[in-house]
Amino acid sequence: MVDRGEIARFYDRCSDLMRELLDALAAAPDQPRPFPEIEDGMGWPRRRIASVLGGVSHLRHTEFGGLRPYRFQDTKQSASGRWEMWVDPGQARAIHEARR
Repeated sequence: MVDRGEIARFYDRCSDLMRELLDALAAAPDQPRPFPEIEDGMGWPRRRIASVLGGVSHLRHTEFGGLRPYRFQDTKQSASGRWEMWVDPGQARAIHEARR
């Protein structure tokens, strides 16, 4: 997902926990990080990101054609060998704007 309006609409429609995750990702654009590192930085327990992503899955698929307002790599693609997430600078700007 790259359209600012679409990202803002996703931000508005998602859960508070998903917004918190997007805010944390937007604070460090272009920095792929494994889930545990993100969770530790947010003070979240392990596996919460997986739970949050599972909870937003229906919204992503029914309203946004499965698109994500973040970047994602699985264990085979990532440098760390773990699931990683990040936002690019454009997505980060859109998230910051949506927060206002």
